[in-house]
Amino acid sequence: MKKRDHFQRLNVDHLLRNHKLPEPVFVARPTMPKLADYCEKLTGIWERRWLTNDGQLHRELEHRLAEYLGVDHLALFCNGAIALMVALQTLRIDGGEVITTPFTFPATAHVLHWNRIRPVFCDIEANTFNLDANRIEQLISPETKAILPVHVYGTPCNVEAIRKVADSHGLRVIYDAAHAFGVRYKGQSVLTHGDLSMLSFHATKLFTTGEGGALVCQSEAQKKRIDFLKNFGIADEETVIGPGINGKMSEFQAALGLLQLDMVDEEIANRRNLAKSYQNGLKDIAGISFLKDVPDVQHNYAYFPILVDEKNYGINRDELFALLKLFNVHPRKYFYPLCSHFSCYSSLPSADPARLPLAERVARQVLCLPIYGTLENGIVETICNILMKIHEEHYLE
Repeated sequence: MKKRDHFQRLNVDHLLRNHKLPEPVFVARPTMPKLADYCEKLTGIWERRWLTNDGQLHRELEHRLAEYLGVDHLALFCNGAIALMVALQTLRIDGGEVITTPFTFPATAHVLHWNRIRPVFCDIEANTFNLDANRIEQLISPETKAILPVHVYGTPCNVEAIRKVADSHGLRVIYDAAHAFGVRYKGQSVLTHGDLSMLSFHATKLFTTGEGGALVCQSEAQKKRIDFLKNFGIADEETVIGPGINGKMSEFQAALGLLQLDMVDEEIANRRNLAKSYQNGLKDIAGISFLKDVPDVQHNYAYFPILVDEKNYGINRDELFALLKLFNVHPRKYFYPLCSHFSCYSSLPSADPARLPLAERVARQVLCLPIYGTLENGIVETICNILMKIHEEHYLE
């Protein structure tokens, strides 16, 4: 086997003529309810003239989400990042160190910075890309206050092992569950693990309120503290119990969320079918690998990441990323660069690439392919065919 030279490897005009998609296909696209149904919700908002501050739709969505997700206490937020900031304040974690993953969206590390906390980056697991629970203990110091793992792509972390380490050292556990809407582990919502779990309802998520998020907590007392903190610390018209922030979800967001909730089971089912099509279409392409379904997990198929092994595929991830755009396929490099590469964190001892070998490799190879509920199965098959043709074109006998 030998690679073509650089000029030949970029000569894909004949492939484009036969396989280019007619319209751009992006990595995510929200599945929208009927506009008439949303307008009906708006009519009620107009009549009540109650636009925010724990309105009727807000209360209804909190209740219905808690019921759907199988959790006892849930607080809605304007977005997931503010929810995660409030999670740290809820547990009075301010300063010191928190152990987290570098393989995540920037918000995970940024909320630590905003709470004057130093992130300590831990390497990831090969089979899930989640924080490696076996590496946590060696990173614990007298300054360590908590562990902040991420259920990356919605795949649950090793929650039992993380809990064991946390309990042994008296640490709090806050899960960034931005990707984990509806995920269940051993028959139970993955959100019931840890002291708190954060959800994101951003427009790119399978359940969306446009912007939005939530905190899942384990007691009524925690829920009350969260509700104070997300509303400036206001207890009543004349009482402020502490320095809070404005993290409230509006009625307009809640209205969309209520309609989305009616659609979310179908959304997950459609994504499951698309994921199966990807798995079938990619399984025989050398140099392309993907995460397998995990036993005891009810997945939500929020993302479909692949890894590109240049030696066996023929080109590297960045070359493939550029080529796919020519075919009107727009994947994303979730998560590249690592948070540990950002200038605000790169000088930290734990950000040393030598300490994060697996995260470094995965970040160089990962590519998330388009997946959303209204994506046609035929387009997924075409994307798989494009990936095969590119491999055949660039890695010849």
